[in-house]
Formats: sequence, structure tokens, C-alpha cells
Amino acid sequence: MPGIVIVPLFTPNSLTAIAEKAIQSANVLFLQTALHPSAEAVRTLNAAFTSMDDLFETCADFDRLNDAIAGRIVSAGDCVYVATGSVFSSQLPVIRQKAEERGINVSVLPYVSVSAAAFPALTQARELSAHDLPNALDPEQNYVVCEIDSRLIAGEVKIALTEYFDDERIVSIASIGKNGDYESRSIPLCELDRQSSYDASTCLYLEGLPYEQRKRHTLEDVMRLVRRLRAPNGCPWDREQTHASLKNALLEECYELIDAIDEGDDQHICEELGDVLLQFALHAVIAEEQGAFTTQDAATDLVEKLIYRHPHVFGEVRVSGSGDVLKNWDALKMQQRKQETQAEVLKSVPRSFPALLRSRKVQKKAADVGFDWPNAEEAFFKIGEETAELDEAMRSGEHVAEEMGDLLFAVVNVARLQKLEPEFLLMEATDKFIERFEIMEQLAVSRGKALPEMTLEQMDLLWDEAKKRANRE
Repeated sequence: MPGIVIVPLFTPNSLTAIAEKAIQSANVLFLQTALHPSAEAVRTLNAAFTSMDDLFETCADFDRLNDAIAGRIVSAGDCVYVATGSVFSSQLPVIRQKAEERGINVSVLPYVSVSAAAFPALTQARELSAHDLPNALDPEQNYVVCEIDSRLIAGEVKIALTEYFDDERIVSIASIGKNGDYESRSIPLCELDRQSSYDASTCLYLEGLPYEQRKRHTLEDVMRLVRRLRAPNGCPWDREQTHASLKNALLEECYELIDAIDEGDDQHICEELGDVLLQFALHAVIAEEQGAFTTQDAATDLVEKLIYRHPHVFGEVRVSGSGDVLKNWDALKMQQRKQETQAEVLKSVPRSFPALLRSRKVQKKAADVGFDWPNAEEAFFKIGEETAELDEAMRSGEHVAEEMGDLLFAVVNVARLQKLEPEFLLMEATDKFIERFEIMEQLAVSRGKALPEMTLEQMDLLWDEAKKRANRE
């Protein structure tokens, strides 16, 4: 049966006897690149080879490059491929897949890794290609980054690593010297793209750091930290918390985030987002400890829900604007929750919402099926009707609370139809009251008076003066 033999060769001096025999007896010999110093070892054997350098030049990205290289190798069938660079994370899976489709066996000969050749004292590290860095790294892990073959690539690697590590973090950088062996030296990370030369053998070693020793952190660091806080030797307060005990803290942190957004202060928003993230982490770790679900489960549910509710992005649905998006969202949400009636939709609005917010959302859900006032002007007359009913209830002393609630509900209806958020309106009205009260109190003090000693009529006069001053300001 024809077979593909892959010979990893990362230094000219690491060519084993079995690899040499495979190269010399190859019917077809491919070389990943003739530009790598290790290619010299193949040349000394006087073996005719075809390099993949033309594909490196013509392919627009690495996915296409890997596909093209795999296609060329598999088309040859019985061949040897000398890989002088990183192949295991990107190229090899594609080669194996295409070979399996053709019934071709793929084998990899024993080899000396870049890590072992460049950094002999290293015990364990994950090897990555500088041309194929993942979107996220685990900064607690050791890394060897290979194929830093230009100043441009070195700059990209530096930017990726400084997302997690300080600029002055010491790394080891190595390249194959004239004697065919790696030569290494230590440099600050900030100087990675300031070296005199680079080639396909250039690589670096960076030792991972635990989160408490780093100045930059990841979402996973948050989870690690919370797990540590809730560990037996962690924080007594954090260990005592439950889903129920944290409810108020979650609510308070969300309100503090809203305040920061209202201030328009990005630094404050960043800080408050971190506090909300802590609440997520605490609840997620509590669930992990109980065996209820994991952080990954929560992330999976969220991603699947967002994909399902965005068929205009991930499917064939066409929309003309955000109105269509919201309409589709509500319909898909109803299907996903297996709600058969609109009353079920209304009941699904959480009772834990602030009352004004909940009433507005319930009204909106009812309006989705056409049960709504034609406009805000007509809804406004309902306020007068409910006011009269409240007046009558207060005179009789019966149903006062019920009629007061009806009046509030009618006011929310008008705000909603005016596209205003009643929760925020009341917040702003309360802030305005506090501001005017403060001015009134200052006016009293300036005249040698204290509010508790004044009559209501005297305070009313100061209140009117405070309103005029606040309006001028």
C-alpha cells in the first residue's frame, strides 16, 4: 500500500539514520522549504527534491497553504515529506484527512523537536508556529514559538505575547548557527523585533507565569482566582457564598455599571464590568462545585442561543432592519422556550425585575400581538381616568393600593409609547429632587436656619427659590 512518510527535520545535525535512509530511498521527495537551514542536510545527500516554496508564495493564507501542500503530497501517493517547520498543529491534520480519503497511510518518523534542539534544558513546553498563533494563549503554560522568520513576524509575536506579559519579561531566542546547531541568548520581550537577523529557524522560549505574578490577566485568570478564593484554604467569606446570598450583590453591581455608563467614563465602565464579571465567576464556580454545570456549559448555551436567534447572520433569513431582527428574536425565543400562548410570554417576564421595568416589558409583550393603544396621546387620557378612580378610592378608603398601581401602570404605558424608559425617568426625577433639596437646604443654612426648625410654608418658599436657581444653572 502506498504511504506518505513525514520526516521532521529542525536542525541539519539532527538527521537520524532512519530519516536519512527514507530520504535516499524516496520515490518522490518533498521539502517544506529550501530556505530553512535544515535543508542543507538534504542537499548533502544529493537527493532530488521539490520544495513547497512556490506554494508559500502563491497561497493567500495558511489554510489555503496547508490544503495545497496536503493536496500535492497526497497526489504523489508514495512519497517522503521533509518538514523543516511546524506541521503538527496545522498541516499534519489536513494531510491525514486527505490521505485517509484516498486510502493512503501516513507515518511520522522519530525526531528531535525544536524545543529539544534549541533549548536542551527545557523539560516541557507547547510548540507553536509564529505564523499560526491561536487567538488566545494560556499564560501559565511554557511556550516555544517557532518560525520567527522576519522582523514583521517577530513584531506580531511580540504584540501577541505582551497581551499577557510585561515588556521587560526575559525570553530566550535561538537560531541555527554556522555549525548547524542552535545558539540561544536571553533578551527582553520588547526587543524581540529589534534583532539584527531572522530566519526560518529563529524561535523563542517563554516561561509561563501564575496569575498572581503577572500584570495582565485573562478571563480564565478570573476563574482560577475565584476557585482559589473558594478553596478550603481560601477566603472564609467567599467560601460561605451561595447563589441566593449573592443575589443582592449581583443586582447592586449591575446598577453600579449602569451609573458608570450614564457618566460616560470608560475607566469606570471597565471597573464596573469587572465587578459584574466577578459575580458571573462566583456563580459559575459554585455551580461547578455542586456538579450542576460548568463555565464551558454556560458559554456553550450562550453561543448556541445567539447562533439560533441570529438566522440572518448564520442562516438564510433576510432582514430589512433592526425591527425585523427584534421580531424574529421574540418569535425564536418563544419557540425555544416552548411557549404556546402570549400569556405564557407575559408570565415569563421575571418578577424580580424592578416594577417599572417589568410593567413596561409586559406591556410591550402584549403590544406584540396588537393589544395596545394606538398612540401615546390616547393612552394619556387613561392617566386622567385612573387619577379620578384613585381620588374616589382615597375618599372612600377602599382599593387605594390597587388604584395607585393602576395609575402607575397607565403612566408607564404613556412613557413606553413615547419610547422612554420609565425606570430611567424616575431615576432622573429623583436625582432632580435631591439636587433641588440640596439647594433649598443650603439656602436655609445661609439664612441661619435649619430645616427641622422651619414650617412647611417656609420650606415651600425656599423650594420655589431653589427650583429657579437650579433652572438657571
